[in-house]
Amino acid sequence: MGANRTKNFAGLLLLIFLAQCVWLIHAELRSEFGCYPEGTMARQGRVAEGLAQWRGQRIAGTPESTPLAPNFRGYDPYRSPVWYLVAAAPVALGPAPSNPARERAWLWLTRIPYLVFGVLLGASLWYVTRRLYGNSGGLIALVLYCFSPGMIQSSSAVCRDSEIGAAWGAFGAVFTAIALAHTLYAPREVLLWNWRRIALLGISLALAVGSQFSLVILVPLTLGLFLYLAPQRRLAAAAIWAAACALAGILLTSAYFFHPHVFWEGLRAAKLLDVTPAALAMSANYKNAIAHIVKASPLLIVLLPVAILGYALWRRARYFGNTAPLLVAALCVGLALAAPDFPGLGFLLVAMPFLFASVAGVLADLLETRFEALLRNVITALLSAYVLWSLVALAQV
Repeated sequence: MGANRTKNFAGLLLLIFLAQCVWLIHAELRSEFGCYPEGTMARQGRVAEGLAQWRGQRIAGTPESTPLAPNFRGYDPYRSPVWYLVAAAPVALGPAPSNPARERAWLWLTRIPYLVFGVLLGASLWYVTRRLYGNSGGLIALVLYCFSPGMIQSSSAVCRDSEIGAAWGAFGAVFTAIALAHTLYAPREVLLWNWRRIALLGISLALAVGSQFSLVILVPLTLGLFLYLAPQRRLAAAAIWAAACALAGILLTSAYFFHPHVFWEGLRAAKLLDVTPAALAMSANYKNAIAHIVKASPLLIVLLPVAILGYALWRRARYFGNTAPLLVAALCVGLALAAPDFPGLGFLLVAMPFLFASVAGVLADLLETRFEALLRNVITALLSAYVLWSLVALAQV
């Protein structure tokens, strides 16, 4: 498949993904709002908090919050105002409806940020995996993503508080850091030449950490990637990383509308790594994590073990392009196991695109062996069945 045809096909897949999200939202609103998350106090409070901040009434997630907001007293320990501002951004300029749970146009508008994040995450996944693993790897990853029930549900914010913004931010932060590290070997002024990627890294970190404080783990993780990939230029790597972190800090401060005292108090109250090590010894947590991953993408029950075994047993598959997403996914799953409630579920969602990338990388390597014809037929059949199953299940909603 030529480059242009591959891009067109990828674009078509993303449009189908968007159509599935729209259909799911439509089905939910059509069903008398029986599972509409904003119908709960927490979801109504999220939008209400964001609207109040957009209108200059208070800072979201602070002690001045409305009682409709989250289940905490004082500062939100898990999220910054970014989480609230994103939810309310599409309706910030319009009048507040008298009954938000019954205003269909208003309800559709509140879904726009998640639809945008979902499409952008899919596009980012395709772009990264295509560059790493070629056309086959990129398309495998994108098909897994675009027909994943978990990603469709998160991108449409149906029956759950969506963490898709945190997932896109985390994915962007990791692979932008990798891309920046590789550019350090070019004989140019790194800070000036790379300003666009530095800005992207800063924005990704701000979105991820602002949506879920525990994703602050990305800060040392991205530094580790810089130092590992550019051992001869560690000073320049540290400077780029520091510049991106400084930009992320400025963006997070702006989410508090540049009230430094409120920002500082919010950070003091934040649970940056809210884990329970004892939870790692509970077998139920492992069963729940596996069930969540399989429910999010049923085909992983077959492809993920194949990818892990292929990576473990086949030396050719153990290179950085395959190792990086697998390690990040393992880190996220490990943190999810240590935090069975929130932010564990957020970590599992963040892990999904990295798992798709890991599977696509190993399968793309297998397709370059002498068994290419047989494996391509098997993979095509599995992916086709996965697509058909997803579409049929969605049509029955």
